[in-house]
Amino acid sequence: MRGSITFIGFTLILAVAAKGNLGTEWNARRTALAQAYDSKTLTLAQAYDSKTFAADMRWRAIGPFRGGRTKAITGVPSQPNVFYMAAVNGGVWKTTDFGRTWTPIFDDQPTGSIGAIAVAPSNPNIVYVGSGEGLARPDLSVGDGVYTSTDAGKTWTHLGLRDGQQIPYIIVDPRDANRFFVAVLGHPYGPNEERGVYRSTDGGRTFEKVLSKDENTGASDLELDPKNPDIVYACLWEQRQGPWENGAWAGTNGGIFKSTDGGRSWRQLTRGLPEEGVVQADITIAASAPNRIYATVASPRAVGIYRSDDAGESWTRITTDNRPAGRIGGGDLPVPTAHPTNPDVVMMASTVSWKSTDGGRNWVAFRGAPGGDDYQRVWINPNNPDIIAMASDQGAIVTVNGGQTWSSWYNQPTSQMYHVNADNAFPYRVCGGQQESGSACVSSRGNDGMITFREGHPVGVEEYGYAVPDPLNPEIVYGGKITRYDRRISQVQNVAPTPVRPADFRTLRTAPVVFSPLDPHVMYFASNALWKTATGGKSWQKISPDLTRKTWDVPASVGKFRTADTAKPTQRGVIYTVAPSPLDINRIWVGTDDGLIHVTADGGATWKDVTPPDVKPWMKVSIMDAGRFDVNTAYAAINTLRLDDLHPYIFRTYDGGKTWTKIVNGLPDGAPVDAVREDPTRKGLLFAGTEHEVHVSFDAGDDWQSLRLNMPATSVRDVIVKDDDLIAATHGRGIWILDDITPLRQMNADTASADVVLFKPQVAYRVRQNTNTD
Repeated sequence: MRGSITFIGFTLILAVAAKGNLGTEWNARRTALAQAYDSKTLTLAQAYDSKTFAADMRWRAIGPFRGGRTKAITGVPSQPNVFYMAAVNGGVWKTTDFGRTWTPIFDDQPTGSIGAIAVAPSNPNIVYVGSGEGLARPDLSVGDGVYTSTDAGKTWTHLGLRDGQQIPYIIVDPRDANRFFVAVLGHPYGPNEERGVYRSTDGGRTFEKVLSKDENTGASDLELDPKNPDIVYACLWEQRQGPWENGAWAGTNGGIFKSTDGGRSWRQLTRGLPEEGVVQADITIAASAPNRIYATVASPRAVGIYRSDDAGESWTRITTDNRPAGRIGGGDLPVPTAHPTNPDVVMMASTVSWKSTDGGRNWVAFRGAPGGDDYQRVWINPNNPDIIAMASDQGAIVTVNGGQTWSSWYNQPTSQMYHVNADNAFPYRVCGGQQESGSACVSSRGNDGMITFREGHPVGVEEYGYAVPDPLNPEIVYGGKITRYDRRISQVQNVAPTPVRPADFRTLRTAPVVFSPLDPHVMYFASNALWKTATGGKSWQKISPDLTRKTWDVPASVGKFRTADTAKPTQRGVIYTVAPSPLDINRIWVGTDDGLIHVTADGGATWKDVTPPDVKPWMKVSIMDAGRFDVNTAYAAINTLRLDDLHPYIFRTYDGGKTWTKIVNGLPDGAPVDAVREDPTRKGLLFAGTEHEVHVSFDAGDDWQSLRLNMPATSVRDVIVKDDDLIAATHGRGIWILDDITPLRQMNADTASADVVLFKPQVAYRVRQNTNTD
């Protein structure tokens, strides 16, 4: 490619606003801005509205163009070509051609975290969506309640249950599109009241809680008897995610419940189920014989597959085959789906999809994973059971011939990325770990007129965390915990500091891998201590002690589970972020997931704890960024989602960590911060990624405003500046690039009151013509 690209320079003048050519609206705005600056009543960030100054700027999605973890899927029986699916943090998508193409239909809403979709059987134009992933995982994002569309997804209205945070299932009465039930799981990281089963009889204008236990137990699944929708089954689940990785607890306060009067009264079903209690359950009703119910049931000891032939009055464990009962990815409970016309046929969404044709006694694999593993849900068209849709950790797929062939998962850019890095090739490639599908590098520009799946390729690094190209050789990529990938020969080599990790060597899925911005040979890797190599991982030097908390008080969010053995305070944290200074090779900042910040000024010989007083145990230091213009400046993004705290936190220091200032003015509540970066060219220009969008500050963080523009709402886990571009890694919509941020770099007080603003142009490149191979 390099041989076919020529660099040229030319001059381009961009007129952002010319006096008189935007009419009275512009003149009024200009006058107001000028007066504001004259009176010094507005800051730069307040004066500039991203809807005006950035109106012509657009984010550009570059992939990877393959599906990510998808929780919900449903079809429309009367319209067999139509399906809806929801990727976690990827919003709602629709296909009208059996999955050949998918279109996002929820992108203008304030959340992209989705756990449930339901189409009203009596009116397929009415669609209900439950936000929040509805799972118990260490990397999830929460939602803000229930939405509805009355025009098949063209427009949406928020209905309520905003504090439910996690909605895993919605089911609609087949007789009445306005009557539906909602399973609300509740806060994943803390107790709350808005959880349980809710019913609406007026299309969502009002909700009534009809089944609940306590502030720790929510609803996870629902079923209606297809022949008598007043018979309702519900599954309750008592669970809590902790503030540290793999901190999770569950109890037996849930179970399977039944109502025969439309949800007014309930009783628990227990006969034949595990005597030690039910932790979690998923159920399905055989529509052709509603007395038959299949269930996957988790007890404190094991997971089993159960069947009832008397409408739940009694249950029998029907198989000893552990394969279809295997937890999805080691965590999520398998989900059964009964055949609509044959009660002996049942399918199971597990690490692969399984099928039984003898009532659940014997099982055979139905379909393996399309690219990684883990199926989440199966939908079968009741009018034509050969039409099946599946949601998996690699997106949504559809078959119209009973599973002989399937639609592609390379048509839905819903990947969950963790971090992002760019190499020094031309065009540059953007790399990161993708949840469930390994890692990928994607070219920032296509060679054939557009970016296709050809521009993306795996790079041998595990699915979590960092994938970092060597600054001196873009064919070499480091990442994981830790490997070296050589793209030329597709070889992966383990280059970890220790081949077998000892007990005092702790790492997480997102172990930091960072090159020094001053010496491209120096690379850092973090466990609970910081490691350094100048030999590509052939040899390592440990340059810090354990920098995590030795003791701490159990956070209040853990609640009733605080006395569990796995909640006892012990040294369990890790270094979560590493920020070498671009001005001083000996200065390195590190932040831990248990809420500490340290800095060294002598290359690691000594370390100083400079944690801000307001940062408490397990306030995760998600990203640190060392100042580009002053060695004593640093920024820290603090994520408190795992503490059941949805407030934003960013801290700034100008004196090497002696004092810190919280800089969150303009950042909305309800969106914890994942990342903060300083622009390397324009002092004071900062970018932040939150659980919903990207924000920008022109005054070093004193004031913030949205830079979402055309990007859908999604969790922005990382942002970086590469040359003149801003790159965002989202956990649900892949990688996005905001091309040419040079106008943002030239924003200042003078531009607000000027009649005409001329921006210095970006350096331009001419490449060869489109080869028309797309």
